[in-house]
Amino acid sequence: MLLMENSKTPTCLLPSQSQPLVALIVAVCLVGVAAWGIASGGFSGRLVHHDAPPVNDIRFSVNINAAPEIELSQLPGLGPAMARRIVDYRREHGPFPTIESLLDVPGIGKVTLQQMRPHVRPIRVPKPAPSIDAAGASQPAETF
Repeated sequence: MLLMENSKTPTCLLPSQSQPLVALIVAVCLVGVAAWGIASGGFSGRLVHHDAPPVNDIRFSVNINAAPEIELSQLPGLGPAMARRIVDYRREHGPFPTIESLLDVPGIGKVTLQQMRPHVRPIRVPKPAPSIDAAGASQPAETF
């Protein structure tokens, strides 16, 4: 059997005079972390829970008379099929004169329109350009 003849008692890493100072530094750091936690929201729910992050509220707007299917499909209440219907309707009937005219598209009802409304840019009806006669003088556009 081997016996260890050189068994010493463990020595401290820090001298006994500096241990109270280290304990004070650790206590100050713990108090600082606790103060930061309270200032950041503590238990009030303002801290982000890693399993349930907050929903990002992304603001965007779409010009329904110019937007392609991919942009229209991002609107709330719409998917790719409904976006395709809007583009097809726009292609057949021309630009939408008002936001409410989206109700003419099959499948869009009042609820869907209300969901979309915050993300649809206001529609500006272009003013007709004045016509030019043969002599080169501009004539006011005819209105019906």
